[in-house]
Amino acid sequence: MKEDSLANKVYVEVRKKILSSQLAGGARLVESAWAEKMAVSRVAVREAFMRLAGESLVEFGEKGGCFVKKMTVEDVKDIRELRELLEIGALKILFAKRNEEVIQDLELICNDFSEMVSKGYYGGACEADVRFHERIMEGTCNSRLINIYKNSNIPLFHMKLGAILGQMEDYLDTEREHRAIVDALRSGDWDTAHSTLVSHLDRGEQEALELV
Repeated sequence: MKEDSLANKVYVEVRKKILSSQLAGGARLVESAWAEKMAVSRVAVREAFMRLAGESLVEFGEKGGCFVKKMTVEDVKDIRELRELLEIGALKILFAKRNEEVIQDLELICNDFSEMVSKGYYGGACEADVRFHERIMEGTCNSRLINIYKNSNIPLFHMKLGAILGQMEDYLDTEREHRAIVDALRSGDWDTAHSTLVSHLDRGEQEALELV
């Protein structure tokens, strides 16, 4: 496999773990460890880290080393506003389309999330959480909207899921809210879907602010 493809492989994996809060802000990314983990050269890892730095997901220390960039209070508030604009707009489009395939996909993701939690696979649950919101965006079939969302590198807001892997109350709240959105979408209950998503984002923002 070409070096640029290997670098992309590392980039995708590290980015996924950062956005799902499996790698917390301030965590050090050791080049040699990632090279061994991904079975690639350190050159490929270095290229991936440089790309992530260009997207402000990681930063290099003054004395060397690569670290996951910590979120500030301003970051959390900016992300909260952006998510509400994009995700509520996307939800409106989903209600207009009422695509059964999208609804079924969202249900499957909820089931995956529940199964991961029940088995103690908390990292997988975090990734399922991210996928849920990505599927809402993808369900719009609006390529420009989807690209804006993906290129914004929006992290998992319920940071306790990643920071405290045994935080069962937050896992249960997340599943309840996700399923309520799906049920409301299926039944055509816009008010419930809208209020649940807003509450979901509010809760995530407050939790994130507690950890920054």
